[in-house]
Amino acid sequence: MKLEEIGHEIRRARLARGLTQAQLASAAKLTRTTLNQFENGVIKDLGIRKVEALLDQLGLVLLVEQPLQPSRPDFLRLASTAASVSFRTALTERELLHALLTGKVPADRRPHLRALLEESPRALLTGLTQQVRRWMKPGKLERNLNRIAATVGLSESASNRWTSD
Repeated sequence: MKLEEIGHEIRRARLARGLTQAQLASAAKLTRTTLNQFENGVIKDLGIRKVEALLDQLGLVLLVEQPLQPSRPDFLRLASTAASVSFRTALTERELLHALLTGKVPADRRPHLRALLEESPRALLTGLTQQVRRWMKPGKLERNLNRIAATVGLSESASNRWTSD
């Protein structure tokens, strides 16, 4: 949780208890200005003792725990961004997913997909294919990649670069 989010939670708890900023700030031995800046996400740094003083006054606690599992990168988002770097218009995640699921490439997105196939790091392409493969029957993604490669003017070996895990 970011400091800004903690400030918003403190505001919500303060309002739920019917306290003014002045009342809470005084009880926590802070200035009202500091509390106002904290609640509005303006303050960049506030010591843990000050945060704890605010939480204590509101009957809240700060809990630190390990995430259940590390978040996985969204390769679809990363790939659509990478494919759009050199172009005025962006290849959206939806357009990329549609192309991968169907093997069909809109004419105005061919340069984007060609750039993605030719220039992206292998790790990005591998992650993208693993992410999309979950939604498809076995072998379908590989066939679609071959169609995409042919449509954008690349050899079949370029699409095999994506799928050889």
